[in-house]
Amino acid sequence: MTTSIFNGSAHPPADAGGTDSPSTRPAVDEPLSAPISPGLTTREQTRRHTIAGRLVFLTICVAVVTTTLAFGSTHDWALAAFALSAAGIVCLWCFDGLVLRSVQVSINPLQWPLLGLILLGLIQLLPLRAPDSAGLPLSLARTLSLDPHATRLVLVQVVCLLIYFAASLIFIDTPRRLRSISLTIIIFGFLLAVFGLIQYLTTDGTRVYWFRQLTQSQAFGPFINRHHFAGYMELTIALPLGLLFSGALENYQRPVYMFVIATMGVALIMTNSRGGMIALAAEILFLVVIAGPGLLHSRHQPRDSPIRAAMLRAGLALALIAALVGGAFLIGGSEVFTRLLGTPSAADPTSGRTHFWAVTLDVIKAYPIVGSGLGSLGVIYTRYDSHNGLLRLEQAHNDYLQTLSDGGIVGGVLGLAFIVILFRQGSARRETDDKFRRGMATGALAGCFAVLIHSFFDFTLHTTANALLFLILAALATQDGRVEGSNHRRRRRHRSRSPAPEPER
Repeated sequence: MTTSIFNGSAHPPADAGGTDSPSTRPAVDEPLSAPISPGLTTREQTRRHTIAGRLVFLTICVAVVTTTLAFGSTHDWALAAFALSAAGIVCLWCFDGLVLRSVQVSINPLQWPLLGLILLGLIQLLPLRAPDSAGLPLSLARTLSLDPHATRLVLVQVVCLLIYFAASLIFIDTPRRLRSISLTIIIFGFLLAVFGLIQYLTTDGTRVYWFRQLTQSQAFGPFINRHHFAGYMELTIALPLGLLFSGALENYQRPVYMFVIATMGVALIMTNSRGGMIALAAEILFLVVIAGPGLLHSRHQPRDSPIRAAMLRAGLALALIAALVGGAFLIGGSEVFTRLLGTPSAADPTSGRTHFWAVTLDVIKAYPIVGSGLGSLGVIYTRYDSHNGLLRLEQAHNDYLQTLSDGGIVGGVLGLAFIVILFRQGSARRETDDKFRRGMATGALAGCFAVLIHSFFDFTLHTTANALLFLILAALATQDGRVEGSNHRRRRRHRSRSPAPEPER
């Protein structure tokens, strides 16, 4: 058995556009930069789709839906089901390799920070700490992690997410599959927004699915925490926004997509999440800046077309924001926007976040190199809490501070590397003549950017459903040329094959 290696330079087959089976002709203008195992033929490089491979792709699409409906998959039973599905993907992946006599492996560099995080967690489980060095009188843990049980749970979650991410890089490999996964996300996001709005209008915000009563949080849709629903909407709304701002939609499609965008945006605003509103505004601004050439894209553009396109995108953004604000005001009234400036009855407009961050900074100072352990903030928080110490905080409400708290400088470097690689490689993937591919890459980057902004105020990526969709969008943004349409690939190949003109004598 051999190994097929796909990377950022791998080029798609010649006639994969619109079909679910790639062809067997390799491109000549983008050679493989990764070594291929000896004996690997051209047919094995381009691959054919087996039943196992199709089931893996189907599992990815279904997981987007089921992990969200299961309260965001934050409960143990939901995490167990998610882990079983990841194990099923591994089995199907191996069976696919057995049928094709070679295993597909991607060397997309975004996988390395995730592998580094897993390695960090394993190191934190080593018994390298003296029994009394943790400063917790009741703790008998000798591991570097102050809460080894929580660290193990985080490792299981990260391993499962990495499996899904790696499978997305391999099995979303044709234009048809790219369209299928994107439509799945968009349609489900729209339906989820409708469900969330209906539940918001028919309950007092303390019930999920109308039957589960909450006592310590405000729900929205299937999420126990309304901020997590807002984070999910930031990801789903990004794809139709990317297609719209990139000019990838036909005229008859734009009204439908704008209605979908409006529904998702209004649902996000109705969560009353300040972080979500700020992230949505940042997402739209991101698209205005980088989405070009946009709606005026053509082969024969006048010199002033980039300026006109930028003005058109800015006008579209202002109209979109006005429509979202107006829709939210009509549905929820003026109180929808009260938290954006702080609730008058609250002593602290940030709902205690500034204190949470100050305590987390003390933890970072105490454990600067490898952190206190993945998922251990709930154990160490009370020791550094300057208040009465009775509050047990599970999350720091700032993913960046918690990354440094749980993983130290090592974890911070891994997180920074992931972000840099994501936007560097995603920006390169936008340079294509395939409008749909460019729109998908732009929208996926915008969604990831919005969640990264929201992570300054909340912990949406600690929810399994949000983290899974974030990584799927990262895969769509950085996927190689196999997902481009055939017409654009043929045109680029013909240009590369055309002989150079002979010099005049």
